[in-house]
Amino acid sequence: MLRRTVALFGFLVASWATCGWAQVVLITSQPVPLPRPIPRPVPQPQAEYSIRELNVDARITDQVARVQVAQTFVNNGSSPIEAQFLFPLPYDGAIDRLTLLVDGKEYPAQLLSKEEARRRYEQIVRSNKDPALLEWMGQGMFQTSVFPIPPGAERKVVIEYKQLLRKYQSLTEILFPLATARFTSKPLEKLNLRFAIESGVEIKSLYSPTHPVNIQRPDGKHAIVTFERAGEVPASDFRLFFDVQPGELGTSLLSHRPTEGEEGYFLLLTSPQIPAGNEAPPARTIVFVVDKSGSMSGPKIEQARNALKTVLNGLREGDLFNIVAYDSAVESFRPELERFTAETRQAAANYVDGLYAGGGTNIHGALTTALGQLKDDKRPSYVLFLTDGLPTVGETGEAKIAAASKDANKVRARILSFGVGYDVNSRLLDRISRDNSGASEYVRPDEDIETSVGRVASRISSPLMTDVQVTFEFDGPWSGPAPVSRVYPAGSFDLFAGEQVVVVGRYRASGAAKARIAGKINGEPKSFDFPVEFAAKSGDASLAFVESLWAARRIGEIIDELDLNGHNQELVNELVTLSTQYGILTPYTSFLADESMRPGLASRENRDLADHAVRELLSQSGGAAGVAQRSSKQDFKAANRPLSSGGFAGRSSGPAAPAASPAYIDAATDRLVVVESVRNVGSKALYRRGRIVVTPETAELDVEKDTAKFTVVERYSDDYFKLVAANSADENQLLSSQSADEELLIQLRGQAYLIK
Repeated sequence: MLRRTVALFGFLVASWATCGWAQVVLITSQPVPLPRPIPRPVPQPQAEYSIRELNVDARITDQVARVQVAQTFVNNGSSPIEAQFLFPLPYDGAIDRLTLLVDGKEYPAQLLSKEEARRRYEQIVRSNKDPALLEWMGQGMFQTSVFPIPPGAERKVVIEYKQLLRKYQSLTEILFPLATARFTSKPLEKLNLRFAIESGVEIKSLYSPTHPVNIQRPDGKHAIVTFERAGEVPASDFRLFFDVQPGELGTSLLSHRPTEGEEGYFLLLTSPQIPAGNEAPPARTIVFVVDKSGSMSGPKIEQARNALKTVLNGLREGDLFNIVAYDSAVESFRPELERFTAETRQAAANYVDGLYAGGGTNIHGALTTALGQLKDDKRPSYVLFLTDGLPTVGETGEAKIAAASKDANKVRARILSFGVGYDVNSRLLDRISRDNSGASEYVRPDEDIETSVGRVASRISSPLMTDVQVTFEFDGPWSGPAPVSRVYPAGSFDLFAGEQVVVVGRYRASGAAKARIAGKINGEPKSFDFPVEFAAKSGDASLAFVESLWAARRIGEIIDELDLNGHNQELVNELVTLSTQYGILTPYTSFLADESMRPGLASRENRDLADHAVRELLSQSGGAAGVAQRSSKQDFKAANRPLSSGGFAGRSSGPAAPAASPAYIDAATDRLVVVESVRNVGSKALYRRGRIVVTPETAELDVEKDTAKFTVVERYSDDYFKLVAANSADENQLLSSQSADEELLIQLRGQAYLIK
């Protein structure tokens, strides 16, 4: 029997049998890690297909993208199907022509109006009893003629189109509708995205809020952005922002203010000019402080030696360096800082080869010795501090060691701490790093010291601007509280070649303003001014990811304050509110995943539970629990993408969570836990409580007793689609997450609805 299939960007299938014209949306025929985490019954598909390979190649010149998409489909069913391509427009007027090639044969494509596209979307949703397509309501689409796929056969489909990219002030956005790939019966076997960007002006910032991309910069006016995955189900569209600006530094800003009169959220990207190949990077001072106590014996001391050599190999002539090694006693490669040359590199390598493990752990003596060697405050200075144990020799008090390190640091050197294994005082390392403008990293027992140290050493290889601070000046007079507040990262930071800094914060004032980036270049003060615009009210939620990213950073800062400065009930309450509102789970709010818990923002029970967890867990400075908490905290503080974009904050190793599923690090096991009772949809959090799915705003409603407080709407009824038509794309995205066995209790435009 011949079946006819409609594919939404090759990913959605609606199958017509010759008798009855019944439609189904093909979700999956086997259990796969779909982005929607709640198990749900799936209709048995009449036609089954999968995508063997999806390759996207795009060339962007200024604001115009030329895109080629090649996909290989496989008919996994026993009957032939006739497939039809439907391609949703990324945004209005973006594409004027699309060409479809199937095994070299060209098929025409027709651009449907928004009205006709809405009718088609609604028709498929009604027929299949699945709301997944609702998020594309209101968008136009291209429709192609049909092409056959015999049973067991594969077809390679190629589409090409030209797209005028959308701009947000100085930032240009690349948007590719990748999320539709979740409608295949199996995960994508292979996914490759490649975007080659060319500009007549220097390319500064490149930022994806949705995917952990790889970026190559052959020179200042070219960039290649890639993303590769295998065996996964994509859960979100691909988004990439880039800006082009002349000069030594580029800075751009995105602002999102969902409610006029309330504080908005902003994201600022700042990137230095890519240095030319013949430009010598600024000279640095680097001191490596390495633990060689008895607990470092075996593979750890060998990895530490390799890490030291990695740092040495990254030094350049003009750099100053030294190695401080410690056990019970403290020794140095040289009594004073040494200028790096081929001869001193070899001598240092010989010294490293002679290091062996034995004795106690004199952290106080090692750090004060290293910091005492730093005299020049005009040079970028870094102390790479490695330890695998607790202080046992000399001063052992946590507060006194931290205070002595801060006092000995006369040149504002950044201390980058590496905690190896579970036998470290993780709170002490975080305190030392924060007091000295650095960061902490934790190397698990099954991870390699050399890899972690090498990654950090590579990052700090070319500091172009140091002690950077960001300030804002608004046009016109301003009275009252500061117009910009709660900016993260807090304090100063360094700008490195090939790297950009992501700054987030809140704002009260709106309109035109000036962003000032001030710091030191080669030890000399310098500042740059950039015009920016803060929105008074956002017209849609296309930039809502800024709000979610700020929430993740803020949660990291709250935990840091509670950890290093002691208990504070107001901060605990704020932690619960943010975790609940955005579905961002922490070791202290993991109870929100319990389906018996109400996620109401004002819940006293939730605050009491969090208060107990904070007091108990943060008292543990060592062991797996101590490391897990401080590692989790650092992930939140360094997050560069919203947690709803997949994975856990900035964690570079371990499993990744499905994009719609929050995850947290379990303090007892130091393992990532993916939560299925909570889901993130855009910047919103949904909680499953039995068959009912609620938001924090509707969590206190009782569907049995509070019937007068909400309106009941039957799914796929006329009233349902009237509601869909009135919704924004982001509100329809909430509806699209509802599965067949769920009832959705949500608030839309001030009114509560129970979608049954």
